[in-house]
Amino acid sequence: MEIRQLTSDDVRVLKTIRMEALRLEPAAFASSLEDWASLSDEEWAARLELPVFVAFKAGEPVGIMGLLRQKARKMKHRSTLIMVYLRSSARGQGFAEGLLTAATEFAVQNGISQIELNVSSKNSQAIRFYERNAFRKIGVIPAGMIHDGEEVDEVIMARRLI
Repeated sequence: MEIRQLTSDDVRVLKTIRMEALRLEPAAFASSLEDWASLSDEEWAARLELPVFVAFKAGEPVGIMGLLRQKARKMKHRSTLIMVYLRSSARGQGFAEGLLTAATEFAVQNGISQIELNVSSKNSQAIRFYERNAFRKIGVIPAGMIHDGEEVDEVIMARRLI
């Protein structure tokens, strides 16, 4: 298992795993496949200005997790987990924990003391994973997303790092 932060040279890796995630798990993301398919190469590269971590198995990307840091001076201690995805065949093998560890270590090293996330209320497996990793439910956004015409609540979770 290899977990590493992508660099500007990894646009192809980002495209591969992000498009797979959006294609195979469309209900899990606020973005759609169409949103990302229309991005230029420059826009893809710009996404790598954020810390984006990818899990590799036998050299192939199988998971992704990014951090979006708040920019306002009074909120710079906060970051949001984004683009979280793990290929179904890689689940239960420690990849999710590896990705979260990499993101958390990056956060601590960069003065981030709180990580937040939104997760579909229908994704009980993800909610249990986050709870096992010290995230706590702090709220719900009713009808946070509309997927295939259905309103889906989003659970808001947070983890303090200090």
